[in-house]
Amino acid sequence: MVDLEYEILELPAYRAIGVKWDGAYSEVSTLGPVIQRMSERVHELESAVNPEVQLGLSYHTREDGFVHYSVYEVSEEQVVPEDMIEIRVPAMTYLFMHHSKGSDINEAYTKVYNWFKDHDYIPYREEGKDYFDHLPIKHERYPKNRDVNDPEFDILIPIKKK
Repeated sequence: MVDLEYEILELPAYRAIGVKWDGAYSEVSTLGPVIQRMSERVHELESAVNPEVQLGLSYHTREDGFVHYSVYEVSEEQVVPEDMIEIRVPAMTYLFMHHSKGSDINEAYTKVYNWFKDHDYIPYREEGKDYFDHLPIKHERYPKNRDVNDPEFDILIPIKKK
């Protein structure tokens, strides 16, 4: 049983710094170590807004996979460390839900997808970009001391009115 409680949130724009992974689904096993390494490097971001919360921003702009940014929100003063990247996330409306430990992640995302059938929203897609997933943009917030084998995290799906 997946414990999901949906909420619509308006979040302001923010700046984030971290690392980028761009890969095929067949290479997804290499993503976990990238995320782990970024969590170990948060101390390099002196101006991290909340170093206790790591962000995973996934964009399904590849037919065979996706682009993932493992980042932390930072203030404007933060210098981009060598071999890291900066991403600016615009103000957006999100469908928010919490994924609990012990719940199936695939089932959670299936329920998210099905939520759209009964509501006046659709997943947001940036104009001029091609997406290859029915949930084209997925943002996740992970607590610092998560269990990577049974994670608890927040799911945020950018949305817009139909």
